[in-house]
Amino acid sequence: MADDELATRAPESDLAEDSAIPGDSAVDQGASLGNEQAQVHEAGQATSTPQVPTGEITKFSDIECYITKPADYPHAPCKLLLFLTGGTGIHAPANKLQADAYAEQGYLVIMPDQFNNDPAPNSVFSAADNQSSFLEQLKLRAAEVAKSFRLDMWLARHTPASVLPRLAKVVAAVRDEFADAVQAGGGVYCVGVSVGGRHALLLASELGADVFEGQKEVSEEAAGKVEEGMIRRGPAVKAAVILHGATIEREDFVAVKSPIALLSVDEDALFGEEVREAGVKSMKEKGVEVTEWTYPGVPHGFAVVGEYQDEAIKQAQKQAFEAVLEWLKAH
Repeated sequence: MADDELATRAPESDLAEDSAIPGDSAVDQGASLGNEQAQVHEAGQATSTPQVPTGEITKFSDIECYITKPADYPHAPCKLLLFLTGGTGIHAPANKLQADAYAEQGYLVIMPDQFNNDPAPNSVFSAADNQSSFLEQLKLRAAEVAKSFRLDMWLARHTPASVLPRLAKVVAAVRDEFADAVQAGGGVYCVGVSVGGRHALLLASELGADVFEGQKEVSEEAAGKVEEGMIRRGPAVKAAVILHGATIEREDFVAVKSPIALLSVDEDALFGEEVREAGVKSMKEKGVEVTEWTYPGVPHGFAVVGEYQDEAIKQAQKQAFEAVLEWLKAH
């Protein structure tokens, strides 16, 4: 599949390991959002009215960002929201439309290119049916191996130690550029999706405000095991929402200081229950405010706008968006 096709695939395919099975919910709802169009949502839900994204691509600290603003900004005050995508990146129309949805609700949204114009490789392959030949099955298995290898290599290129310095530059730049919005919200809010959820979590920790290459953490005892390149600083964001996170590790929770909301799905192989429960326990023990929402029967990625065919997924996406808005409003 070509890169431009990848950029238009609905976000629930992001890093999906099981989506090659015909009839799997992640595939059923994953229709293309081609030609920069998608099903626009009301309060986050897909509808039948196609619309193009309303924001624009610009640069902060020489890093590409998608920026989208409320219609009445700057005449009316608004809050600044950092929206961190999953591996599909800032050029995926679904991600742009989700950012636009927050702007419609009064947020000035900055969606930075965390991955330096290197979105995740396509993780969805068409599966052969039960009548496929032995040769076709071998080809499918070979494709799955290739997919896994490419994804592993991509993740190795985009560790927090490489991504967070880019985010720190963007946060510093937009704090200056949109000081009014930062002041209106008392800081920078953050919503992170899938792998972007891990980065949101780290930005809400003592490791998040400043990241310097080549240096290790100041206190491993206090901050837990973290990746080389991070040192302890104050949180870069005042509150963070993690939407069906991916690649999150137990240690990522240890230094969190800002309020956190975790939106998860049942039996998510990309964010296991054991890691999530251990992380929540760790944060609560340190007095960090934690809110959890768990949605059963929906796939990883459901909380971002897409062409959902399943009515239950449509409703869950709408409810999740409303829950996030209420939580952000309360913080």
